[in-house]
Parts: sequence; C-alpha cells; structure tokens
Amino acid sequence: MPKNKGKGGKNRKRGKNEADDEKRELVFKEDGQEYAQVLRMLGNGRCEVMCIDGTKRLGHIRGKMHKKVWIAAGDIILVGLRDYQDDKADVILKYMPDEARLLKAYGELPENTRLNEGIAGGLDEEDDGAGDDYIEFEDEDIDKI
Repeated sequence: MPKNKGKGGKNRKRGKNEADDEKRELVFKEDGQEYAQVLRMLGNGRCEVMCIDGTKRLGHIRGKMHKKVWIAAGDIILVGLRDYQDDKADVILKYMPDEARLLKAYGELPENTRLNEGIAGGLDEEDDGAGDDYIEFEDEDIDKI
C-alpha cells in the first residue's frame, strides 16, 4: 500500500468558511468596469451576462473566485470590460443581495432591474399575477373525452 504524501484530502481543500465577510465596503464601478446580471451559467467558469449598458456578454469567472464564490443566475456582478473584445468580460466581484439593494437605492442600477429573481430571463416582463397558468375543466368536459 502506498504512503500518503499529500497534506490532506477533500475537506482540507474546502477549508474554513472565511468567505462570508459580514460587512465589507461597497465597491462601485470604475473606468472599464460595468454592472451586470447573470442570465445563465454556461459551465467551465463562464456565464452569460446582461450588462447594464444593454449589451449581452460572455462573462469569464476569474481564478480567484472560481470554486470559492458561487455565482448563480440572477446575481448582480461587477465585470471588467475588455479593450480588445467587446463581447467578453471578466467577472470581478459578486454582490451580496443586500449590497445589490444598496446599489439600486443609490441609483447605480436602473429601476427596472429585478434583484431577487432566480432566473433573470424576464427582465422586462411584468407579472400581474392573473393566474392564467391553468385550465379549469368541468365534469361534463371530462365525460365527453
């Protein structure tokens, strides 16, 4: 049987949960950066994002955040724009939900941005809750079938 030469296993790689900074300073965008909302995750450290300027880009999660900061569809993130590729951007920071609400309150994010949505697919769609998702059948209709 071979000797173990490593420093530990899977649990060591996970480490302690030190990523939850309780109160960190709110980071605003600078030159060459833009706020964006994740539309969908593509895998391999990439995601499709809709930037606030109205452009859909391919976001690449940087190595420092990869497997440490979990990004899901609907999250508000800060991306760094590339000078040489306008259709790609690098994910710099993920905003926590309370930070995203603060950004919206400060006017950094537009009012039509939906923050606490699991899927950001319907950004412009208004849901009036009419309940048209189901069809009601009478007993007579069932007998005819």
